[in-house]
Parts: sequence; structure tokens; C-alpha cells
Amino acid sequence: MGRNLRLENLTKKFGTLTAVDHVDLEIEEGEFICFLGPSGCGKTTVLRMITGFETVTEGKVIFDGRVINNLIPQKREFGIVFQSYALFPNMTVEENIAFGLKVRKMPKKEVAERVDQMLDLIGLRDWRKLYPAQLSGGQQQRVALVRALAPNPQVLLLDEPLSALDAKIRVRLRAEVKRLQQELKKTMIYVTHDQEEALSIADRVVVMEAGQFRQVGKPIEIYQCPNSSFVADFVGTSNFFKGSRYEDRVKTGKREFKISQSGPPTEGEVFLAIRPEKIEVFKEGTLPSALEPSNVISGKIDVVTFLGAAVRLTINIDGEELISDIIEKEFAQRQLKQGEKVLLYFPPEAFIVYPMTQREGIS
Repeated sequence: MGRNLRLENLTKKFGTLTAVDHVDLEIEEGEFICFLGPSGCGKTTVLRMITGFETVTEGKVIFDGRVINNLIPQKREFGIVFQSYALFPNMTVEENIAFGLKVRKMPKKEVAERVDQMLDLIGLRDWRKLYPAQLSGGQQQRVALVRALAPNPQVLLLDEPLSALDAKIRVRLRAEVKRLQQELKKTMIYVTHDQEEALSIADRVVVMEAGQFRQVGKPIEIYQCPNSSFVADFVGTSNFFKGSRYEDRVKTGKREFKISQSGPPTEGEVFLAIRPEKIEVFKEGTLPSALEPSNVISGKIDVVTFLGAAVRLTINIDGEELISDIIEKEFAQRQLKQGEKVLLYFPPEAFIVYPMTQREGIS
């Protein structure tokens, strides 16, 4: 067994407020975990309890088989990267990276070798003599990253490290973070509210809401099989219908959908969720014949939004707005236009069904 990190019944209360509510998680050595959730859901508090900056109200943080609740942050051998780069402004790039190594009394020659190694990792060897103020935001964040990696921490924790950067640099840097993680085989725990970021870099995603872990799984599982309406709404985009189910039918308003969901049947009041890319859009008169007739609905295209490779259609059906994503090529081939009447097809297997008790996140 590697040097695993385990959270057991972990709880944090601030007075009467429960910020983190009895959560459990096992993190394998070398795993990349993302905590994902809206602001105020408790994800940074979990991170701070792991690092030792926040005391634990109840439960345990266990690393390598040892309870580390009472260990001060410096003794935990964990590296931390914050949203603010927190670089020392009066030190050069190489001095910033060397700082933690010198504190640990590493021999001069080894410090120099390690700094070179870190600068090569992020391609900033030529910038070594510059000060933080002379670097771009992306370069500063790279330096902050390797400064935390230089002492070879057992675990690296990152708290929304890219959220202050602009979109293009963020995408580039998150690929770099992933590359570094795979190259160094380092356990990383990454906090973000950006679902695209979490899905693109994590081995497993922990979706949080109101201090609890709502779902833990691989990115594809979280996206394709959200276990609650909150997860379906927060991760990606979903269309929702309220209705009542009997056997393989769900009656919602004037409509009745056929569904074919695997797993235990959910009778009675339900939510139906369907992802925008699962809804098929046809011009009137071009509908294939072999479709389930009850799952065909007519609507009108209100808004056409180009998203690059895909086109997002906002469609009005009986006064309700619904979103469908279609690849640009198909959009052009089907000659769809704003203001046009269309037929929508909802494949029975594309619906996810939730009991009405799971009302979280749906307005």
C-alpha cells in the first residue's frame, strides 16, 4: 500500500454553522483529486483541514496510516499553492524557488541543482534572475507551483490556483499542472468551482454541496451518470422536467415521455434530466420514421449561440425554454435557423430519472 491520505468522518463547525459535514474519502498515492462545488460549499475548508491551517472539529485526517490532526502544517510535508501567488516580491525567481530548500538546510549544491530542475520543468530557465513584478500572471503562477514542488512534498494541495488568470492562459496552465502531476507521480488535491477544469484534469472528482460529498467518481461517471439532480445541474448543463412516473412512462404536463432507465424503477413524482447534446433537432418534415412517437415534440428556435465546434439552440416549447447542443456541421446540414419551427426527439435511454425528494439545485 502506498502513502494514502484518508479522511474519516471529517467535520468542521464554526459556532452553529457546519461547514464540512461528516465526510469520508480515501485518496491513493499519486492520484489527482479535484474538489468541485459552488462558493461556500466547504471545499477550501476541507483543504485547510488537510494542510493543518484549520483545526478539525470531529473525525480524522490520516496520512500513511497515521492520524495527523494535531500535527502543525510545517510537519505535514505537504506543499500548498494558493490563488494569490504569494511570491516574495523582493526575491528573484530562483530565490523564490530556493527559499523552502534553504529553510530545510539543504546543501548549496543540491539547492542549485533542484532549482535548475524546477525551472526546466516549467520552461523558465531564462527568467531566473527576474523579480515577480517582471513576470506575467501565468509565469508567476508557474513559479508558485514549482516553489511548492521543490521540497518534494508528499502531497500538493492547490486552492483555486488558476482562477485569477484569463481563460486562455488558464486552459494552458491546467494542462501543464496535469502534465507535471503525471510526470512526478505526485498526489495532488485541487480545489475549483470550475467544472470544466475539474473534469479535464482530475482522476476523480468530489462534487460538494452544503458541506457534504454529493458524488465521488471519475469525470466521465460524474458527467454521464450524475447521482442527484444537484450534480446533474452543477456539472455540465441539463434540461429538467417534473412529472409522475408509472412503469416506463413519465407524464409531465400535457406530454408523456417514454423512458428506459436501467437501475431500480422510481415510481411516483420524479425529475427527468437530459443533457443538451442528447436531444436531437430536426426540421419539420425531415423526421426519421423509426423514432418513439411520444418522445417527439415541436418547438421554435428562439436563440442560436455559436460555441465554436458546437451550436447551442435555445428552443421554446409551450412557453418553456430548453437547450439543445448540436455539432456545427449538423447544424449547417439541417439548415436550422432562428425563428424556425423544429421537431425535437428525446431518446428514451437519454433520460436520467430522480425521485422528487432530490430537489437540490433545481429551481
